[in-house]
Amino acid sequence: MDLGTSLRLSSSIQPSIFTSPSLHRSCLSISAANPPPSNASFPIFTTFSQRDFTCCRVSIKDSVTSMYENKTIPGRERDDVELSGLMALSPLDGRYWEKVKELSPFLSEYALIRFRVLVEVKWLLKLSQIPEVTEVPSFSEDARSYLEGLIHNFGETDAKEVKRIEKITNHDVKAVEYFLKQRCQCQPEIVKVLEFFHFACTSEDINNVAHALMLKEALDKVILPIMVELIVAICNMAKQNAHITMLSRTHGQPASPTSLGKEMAIFVDRLSKQCQSISKVRLLGKFAGAVGNYNAHLVAYPEINWPTVAEEFMKSLGIDFNPYVTQIEPHDYMGELFNAFTLFNSVLIDFDRDIWSYISLGYFKQITKAGEIGSSTMPHKVNPIDFENSEGNLSWANGNLDSLSKKLLISRMQRDLTDSTVLRNMGVALGHCLLAYKMALQGIGKLQLNEARLNEDLDKSWEVLAEPIQTVMRRYSVPEPYEKLKELTRGRAVTKESIREFTEGLELPEEAKAALLRSTPQSYIGAAESLAKAIDTSIYSLKKTLEMNGYNRVRTFWFRF
Repeated sequence: MDLGTSLRLSSSIQPSIFTSPSLHRSCLSISAANPPPSNASFPIFTTFSQRDFTCCRVSIKDSVTSMYENKTIPGRERDDVELSGLMALSPLDGRYWEKVKELSPFLSEYALIRFRVLVEVKWLLKLSQIPEVTEVPSFSEDARSYLEGLIHNFGETDAKEVKRIEKITNHDVKAVEYFLKQRCQCQPEIVKVLEFFHFACTSEDINNVAHALMLKEALDKVILPIMVELIVAICNMAKQNAHITMLSRTHGQPASPTSLGKEMAIFVDRLSKQCQSISKVRLLGKFAGAVGNYNAHLVAYPEINWPTVAEEFMKSLGIDFNPYVTQIEPHDYMGELFNAFTLFNSVLIDFDRDIWSYISLGYFKQITKAGEIGSSTMPHKVNPIDFENSEGNLSWANGNLDSLSKKLLISRMQRDLTDSTVLRNMGVALGHCLLAYKMALQGIGKLQLNEARLNEDLDKSWEVLAEPIQTVMRRYSVPEPYEKLKELTRGRAVTKESIREFTEGLELPEEAKAALLRSTPQSYIGAAESLAKAIDTSIYSLKKTLEMNGYNRVRTFWFRF
């Protein structure tokens, strides 16, 4: 985006105006919260816009802990966390924080800044690898380690400094550029090429890649693993209850019996397919300048094939390249991704409602916890609140996801800024998804099968055998089989005795008649049991698809299957 009208900065302004007192120590090298281990060190001397900095030594370890792991959640380590939760506008940041906090390193404002830093640094490193860009020679190992350290050691203090600079610039991406120029004043190689930070870039070059990386990491580290855990939990329900006969209900009325496990297997298959669809969405990035034509790039270095460079850069970051763009990446893939989430969520709503209904029928009991209260006035109540919470959050998430998928695809001409504020709500939508998945899992963990109640309903529903009897009658050409069973059963009480009496009076081969007489509501489940036991194929297909699409973190959950 452009600089705000409240402040215009000329090209002559030096980054020194953004230096804070806290950064005068140790030549802006590494924050105090991230002291560098030592096995590669180098001296740094510099002066910075007439401010004297003392000599310092910065050490960067060769193998840096992943920037994605063990990140401090900004603002959440304070003693007043409970009070801040009470004052939060969003329930995700208050009541439900403990259940969604692992998304914060990937989908928060802090995360956006951190990934912007990554993109800016990686772009400078990419420029140093292009022979034609002689002004940025190949960096030494020390310089590369220093730059990588800016990424891997980025913490809350750094993010706060970027926000402090942004208060002056009124431009969030430019604040990142100035922050990096500050941090590199002490590195003798990098200080010579400071102006190649953000070279030929528009802000959206940085932003769109940062957003793609945010989604990629959130999916790989948090969202897809919990989806898989949920699907595996339902799969275990399917296999454990494959042999448990249950009265079906169509239109809410008794229908042909099924297997409880087979009904769970249906959700495993449906959710697995939608999860695969999510993983198949190609996360895209652009790096083509102000309006997507590499205008500035080609003026500066006309001999370089910049589209190829941009494609290589995108692939090096693990995202796919979109060659046809305006100032922005059009966000079509985001629309596809968020629509895929709404399909997964809608299937899970169906699951939540079915389990809610089975609890209401008494097919499941819920394991109680000492001290918990179901109703403020009815002491006996044990409510299915986990599934209700899941359903509510899924509905809310789908509304947000639908808004994102519709809005983000529309931008006036070569771009407007309406997507910027909307994109900041990705964490809200996916946070409600995560909360819903966890609540469904929590609810599953409390379920206890009430087989006696299942059998009670079956014993009261001998009318369901009308279907197999009239079907066998059709096979042996008995006239009007449907009509005769309709007369016997529709709107009437049907018992074991009345069904047996009707069957014995039929003109059927003795073997066929004997088979019908042996039938009971409990035994009339067709292939339901075998279908439930075969659900492994859906899980294996999901596993294969996720791994093919680069989501390997979820493999840690297969052991539960």
